[in-house]
Amino acid sequence: MRLNELEIYLNQLLNVGHFHDYCPNGLQVEGRNEVRRLVSGVTASFELLEAAVAADADTILVHHGYFWRGEDPCLTGVKHRRIAYLMRHNVGLLSYHLPLDAHSEFGNNIQLARRLGFVEAGRFGDQNIAMHGTVLSEVSNLKVLGAAVQDALARKPLVIGDEAKPIRRVAWCTGAAQNYFEDAIRLGVDAYITGEISERVVHASRESGVAFISGGHHATERYGVQALGEHIQERFGVVHQFIDINSPV
Repeated sequence: MRLNELEIYLNQLLNVGHFHDYCPNGLQVEGRNEVRRLVSGVTASFELLEAAVAADADTILVHHGYFWRGEDPCLTGVKHRRIAYLMRHNVGLLSYHLPLDAHSEFGNNIQLARRLGFVEAGRFGDQNIAMHGTVLSEVSNLKVLGAAVQDALARKPLVIGDEAKPIRRVAWCTGAAQNYFEDAIRLGVDAYITGEISERVVHASRESGVAFISGGHHATERYGVQALGEHIQERFGVVHQFIDINSPV
């Protein structure tokens, strides 16, 4: 399919115009007109770009792209190297940030919920991106929930709280969403799960009695872009490959 047609479709599917974001969503770097082979990944790092070119990709689809609010707009250093490489190889870059977090089918939050067996009951936080709900009966306490997160993300999470604490109601938001913890506490949940953690959160967790699980920014946001890439492949016949460039954060 044509690149501009794919962008139009994704912009509508993800309801891009609804969000106030920290970066532009959609086509960030123009590439070949025809999209036959799509590579997806979490972040448009140079390592991902190299892997995509080696895979003969026409287009790259990511969650974390370029041109973030407040950054130096000049095309120098790392940014110049990345964009020059894309343009030299005529590879397009599509990036979707908050719209991909929030989507009810392909979003990072709902994809994480499915892997952990959470049943969504509602949303909260800025632009209603974060979710809250209940866990399946197999998750009896914080120790079991921590183990489930480790299995789902293939990495050991940082767990703050009493391992014996019963868990029934949870809230979650992938990535760097530790600032929603106070909102989660007010919801009366037993535990909150996100990617990153701040020092102040440790004390807030201890004092409130609400457990906090940090699973890693990258690890919690691997699944949305994969699901979206697979959807594009099924709907349009584009060959899709997810390439995971690991990050310890």
